[in-house]
Amino acid sequence: MGHLRPRFRPREHFSGFLKSEIEKMEKMLGEFGPETITRAFCRRIATRFNCSAGRAGKPCVKWTEVQNWFLNRQSDRDADPASSHDLPQDFSVPPGNLPFRKASRDSEIAKGQEVPGVPELEFEAKSSKDGAWYDVDKFLAHRFLSSGEAEVLVRFIGFGADEDEWVNIKKAVRERSIPLEHWECHKLKVGDFVLCFQERREQLTYYDAHIIEIQRRMHDIRGCRCLFLIRYDHDNSEERVRLRRLCCRP
Repeated sequence: MGHLRPRFRPREHFSGFLKSEIEKMEKMLGEFGPETITRAFCRRIATRFNCSAGRAGKPCVKWTEVQNWFLNRQSDRDADPASSHDLPQDFSVPPGNLPFRKASRDSEIAKGQEVPGVPELEFEAKSSKDGAWYDVDKFLAHRFLSSGEAEVLVRFIGFGADEDEWVNIKKAVRERSIPLEHWECHKLKVGDFVLCFQERREQLTYYDAHIIEIQRRMHDIRGCRCLFLIRYDHDNSEERVRLRRLCCRP
């Protein structure tokens, strides 16, 4: 895994689709109808977009963003509630935690096989390469070390198999942090634990941080104008950031 690993966390209401991608989704909506909002379909589309040459150097598209786009477009088309389609069975996302069962020490599920029983929640994992948090695409395998600690093999969203990494389940896997809308700035308080998007010259990554000061400002047409002084946990450096760069913990 290289030392430069750009990771982008688009807002939940993603508006960064390319014109060509929107045209393709419009066509798919007409061809496939309600199938377009299924998880499997949206995952395939997101992967296709992220692998295209046109998206090189741009933020990765999440399957949930594709799904939200299709849902919004179908809502616009289905003005008559009586004509709306039933949601496909795999649309819902079941709640739960990571139910890993310890069988024996140093045991491991074969690499390349998805871990059974892991629900389709959204998770993030901490890479041992740079200490930053990355969105998890899937859990591939798990194992127990002789020390008794459990590890899981994760694939990060936007990266291939050569970037798969074994991480400690207890210390380096958690439910995905939540991006905030501009009107939610009041939820943040001094001392809060957050995930902050760190922008450096050749590195765009997410790190744990704590808020140490807040300058409340009047919002305008651009949204929240408040400033948050944060201290990164990994190196104790401080930075003043806008709300758009912060995610709160569930």
